[in-house]
Amino acid sequence: VLVLDFGSKYTQLIARKVRELGVYSEIFPFDAPLSRIKKEAPDALILSGGPQSVYEKNAPLVPAEIFSLGVPVLGICYGLQLMAHLLGGRVQPSAKREYGFAHLEIKDRGGLLKGLKSGSQVWMSHGDRVETLPPGFAITARTANARVAVFEDPSRRFFGVQFHPEVIHTRQGKDVLANFLFRLAGLEPDWSMKS
Repeated sequence: VLVLDFGSKYTQLIARKVRELGVYSEIFPFDAPLSRIKKEAPDALILSGGPQSVYEKNAPLVPAEIFSLGVPVLGICYGLQLMAHLLGGRVQPSAKREYGFAHLEIKDRGGLLKGLKSGSQVWMSHGDRVETLPPGFAITARTANARVAVFEDPSRRFFGVQFHPEVIHTRQGKDVLANFLFRLAGLEPDWSMKS
C-alpha cells in the first residue's frame, strides 16, 4: 500500500497501522511522479490528511490519472476532500470547524463500515466539507456537524472518511482500515517486520 502524504501529522501513523494489520506500506510525497507510482505497482493507495484546503491556490494535488490506475483508494480527511474535488464534486469551507470527538451515524454497513457500531466515536479535524458528491459516490455515514463523514463508490473501489481512523481516539478505526485492506481491496495480511 502506498500512502501519499499531504502533510498530515498522522501520516506515519497511517503507515504504521497498515503494517500492524499485516500489509506492507510505504509513504510517498503527494507530488511523486505518476510514473514512479506506476512503477511501484501498489495494490492500494491511501491519501493522507493535510492542513490545507483543496481549493486554495497552492493546494497539494495529485493528477486525476491517479484514479485510473485500477487500484482501490482510501482518502482520509483532506484525502476525502481531494477525491471529491478531483472526481467532480464540490468542497467548500464549513460554517463551523470540527475538531475533536464526534459520533458516526451509519447509513450503510455494507462496505467500509461493516461491523461498526452505531454511534461509534471518531476523531475529526477539518474546516472544509464536501458540499456536492462526485458522480458514483454515496454517503454511508454522517456526524452531527458533517453531512459527508464517509462516502463510497464500491464499483470503482473508491472510499473516503472525513475522520481519522488511524488515531486511538477513533474507537473502531482499525476495523475501518481492515475493511478497506481486506474486504474491499482484497489484500492478504501476510507481511510482518520479521518477514
